Amino acid sequence: MINFAETLQQNPIFERIAQAARTCQVDAYVVGGFVRDLILKRPSKDIDVVCVGSGIVLAEEVAKISGVHVHVFKNFGTAQLKIGDWEVEFVGARRESYQRDSRKPIVEDGTLQDDQHRRDFTINALGISLNEPDFGQLIDPFDGLGDLRRKIIRTPLSPDITFSDDPLRMMRAIRFATQLNFDIEPDTYDGIVATKDRLSIISQERIIDELNKIVLAKVPSYGFKLLYQTGLLQQFFSEFVELKGVETQDGKGHKDNFYHTLQVLDNLSQKSDDLWWRWAAIMHDIAKPATKRFDKKVGWTFHGHEDLGARMTPALFRRLKLPLNENMRLVQKLVRLHLRPIALSKETITDSALRRLLFEAGPDLEALMALCRADITSKNPEKVKKHLGNFDRVEQKLYDLEARDQIRSFQPVITGEIIMETFGLSPSAEVGIIKTAIREAILEGIIPNDLEKGLAFMHAEGAKLGLKPV
Repeated sequence: MINFAETLQQNPIFERIAQAARTCQVDAYVVGGFVRDLILKRPSKDIDVVCVGSGIVLAEEVAKISGVHVHVFKNFGTAQLKIGDWEVEFVGARRESYQRDSRKPIVEDGTLQDDQHRRDFTINALGISLNEPDFGQLIDPFDGLGDLRRKIIRTPLSPDITFSDDPLRMMRAIRFATQLNFDIEPDTYDGIVATKDRLSIISQERIIDELNKIVLAKVPSYGFKLLYQTGLLQQFFSEFVELKGVETQDGKGHKDNFYHTLQVLDNLSQKSDDLWWRWAAIMHDIAKPATKRFDKKVGWTFHGHEDLGARMTPALFRRLKLPLNENMRLVQKLVRLHLRPIALSKETITDSALRRLLFEAGPDLEALMALCRADITSKNPEKVKKHLGNFDRVEQKLYDLEARDQIRSFQPVITGEIIMETFGLSPSAEVGIIKTAIREAILEGIIPNDLEKGLAFMHAEGAKLGLKPV
């Protein structure tokens, strides 16, 4: 068992808080995630402090002792300090109650017990005293310590009360289960299923924040399966749910694209913790339900799902409240290109096809290759090994060609300005036609990307359009 008093005394921040609490004549406790992570031996730099009194006044006293600035949020009755690498948040103990159709609680001053009762889960309701008579004593009214040992997520009160008060806690239950590799206690799980529709009063911004934490977990598929099984995923991401299921016709079935996508996500997560690479895995087959067709000769097909998926990406990101910036454009590009390297591994590879892929992938080739490797899934390990071997050859050819031609940083040496100056043109369709012809010739290997050969090709293309140099 951890000696909490000795552990806290190793960090001078806690002595400063205890000193400030004595000065302000309030009782103070470190609570929540810091205590949980301390017991689990997980790194944490966020400290939550509850005091029976004014959290803002206590924070101001700690700031004075520490010589740091305090950020006060009067509307919420909280204050925040940054001391070195540590973020410390202060709040007065309170009790909360919610109206049925509101996510804004009615907040009143309360006791430490009131504050622990309003916590989401028993493992987050743990507290450690910072007060002189019992400094370092663990305060655990709901056996959170036992739940940590049993590796379960459980609400301190009836799940119906906890989840109805703040429905985002249902997402948080699944997020903690995924991050910690815990089970959700049966009554708590049933409470999520019973209360799932109430998620509709929660803002999409708060939902996506929790979902992204699930996506960034070590094994994100665990969280997605729980989201689906409880019915929460259906509340905000129906397109992903539509991937679920297998249809059979004339004795021919297709893979369950829901579980395939989760396997791709897990595969990619073993190689990268980049959130947007992981979102590309989530989105890569998102258009398969819309493109699914049955052909008596070949069976099930999903022709064009990569292009439709890329077109769906901006609207989905907008609705889910994900950023509509370069991160969205990366996901869109990876979705659009994700079949290209795999297709190349199944045919005779030409340098021109490789050049085009290098050109289109540009600086995101590494991300594309990682997604494609993750996308090679099968229950047959020999089949996976064979496909990965083919893919190794494609990847080596790509990097060899890139080293030689530097296509990823490719810009034709013949610019639009050179074309306009040569033929006395203003911006026009003719300029675009010649630029495209030069780019295609370089990608096809007809001409190298150098000035002399490029100029000669430009003159020839201009002559086809009836243009003469000025």
